[in-house]
Amino acid sequence: MTPLPHVRAATIEDADAIAAVHVATWRETYAGLIPERFFDASAPKARRRLWTRILGRDPVPGIVAVAERAERIVGFAFAGSSDHPDALKGIEAARELHLFSIYLLASEQGAGVGHALLAAVLGDEPAQLWVASANSAARAFYESHGFHEDGHVFADPGIEGLVELRMVR
Repeated sequence: MTPLPHVRAATIEDADAIAAVHVATWRETYAGLIPERFFDASAPKARRRLWTRILGRDPVPGIVAVAERAERIVGFAFAGSSDHPDALKGIEAARELHLFSIYLLASEQGAGVGHALLAAVLGDEPAQLWVASANSAARAFYESHGFHEDGHVFADPGIEGLVELRMVR
């Protein structure tokens, strides 16, 4: 059995690598579900700006962890306060802690790396998250970690056909 990647706190130096994984995992996960503009040739630059901005803040607005194998980032997770508009989506928060993102290259899935990332940013704390309703694999992953749908649904006005479900634990 291959050992798990090393999971550690992200630093500003990781912004480029996190951006690359962010775009690659969106291609793997959302092709056919969301418009290609989210992972086309312009996406890496936009994601680098995003992660440089997040990781460059002092303090970082939450917890960002990376999974690293052979000195290469293969996944990341980010959790923070539910009072951010991206967490609320116009709906009152159900929990104080929000999982904004957890992405892992497909080649690393199914071996416990996602569990390690989730534990690094949430521990066993009550939390909430939004997940694409069509992403059954992610929904099953979250359910296996104690999350359940709470009945709140968000139809993203900027992405035709994308419906997100809120999950809580």
